[in-house]
Amino acid sequence: MTAAAPGAIGVIGGGRMGAGIAQSFAAAGSSVTVVESDEAAAAAALERIESALRRAAERGKLAGPPEQVLARIETVDSVDRLSPDAELVVEAVPEDAALKASLLTAVEERVGEATVLATNTSSLSVTELAAPLSRPARFLGMHFFNPVPASELVELVIAPETAEETVRSAMAWTHALGKTDVVIKDSPGFASSRLGVALGLEAIRMVEEGVATPKAIDDAMRLGYRHPMGPLRLTDLVGLDVRLAIAEYLHSRLGERFTPPRLLREKVARGELGRKTGQGFYTWP
Repeated sequence: MTAAAPGAIGVIGGGRMGAGIAQSFAAAGSSVTVVESDEAAAAAALERIESALRRAAERGKLAGPPEQVLARIETVDSVDRLSPDAELVVEAVPEDAALKASLLTAVEERVGEATVLATNTSSLSVTELAAPLSRPARFLGMHFFNPVPASELVELVIAPETAEETVRSAMAWTHALGKTDVVIKDSPGFASSRLGVALGLEAIRMVEEGVATPKAIDDAMRLGYRHPMGPLRLTDLVGLDVRLAIAEYLHSRLGERFTPPRLLREKVARGELGRKTGQGFYTWP
């Protein structure tokens, strides 16, 4: 028997990740409320989701018309407009621990005691984000991957106080989305970011040292190790600024092996952030 998606969910943040999470749950049958910072940002989030749904329909990746899925999504400009009956609220704002903690606390005050709260952080401590909450047993990390609708994985990150019931609910919702979960004990970078960043940083050092071109390094991993994408192209897609921020956090927690390469810092300082700016380790249209 296939697990059911939650009836009502909230998504805090309507950027690339938040929009993808909202789209995925709405496509699975949930009613979704996306919270953005103001009316203009909320409208932009809805437009982002609508565009992604139409592209998915054109590629035959959407069951039913886009309008049907879009009808399950609303955007609001305050957490005060979340439903107290929401089964799940996923926070998907930028990797700023203070911002995330503040929003999670505000959400907890709004929703019911049974609501599960989740953070989509890719590296920050789930345990530390849980500390200000009054119901930490109902909180965990649900790390989705970009692009969310097409990705197969959700990394479930468990803090010491996360209840088993909360984990079981998160696993059921992951399966309802047609994705696979991996359960990871809370630690810096979890499994995916810690390993992915380590590979990406070493690839950047190889470019810095003149060992090989970005394309040669990527081809070596793609063709030799069957990675679907090389580490430098992936860095461009993730964003060099995002990768630098995660590396700095891991460096502060795990030591010198995560020291950001000079070349990464230089590119970020020049505004060469990858696909979103048109230039990173590759030139993008």
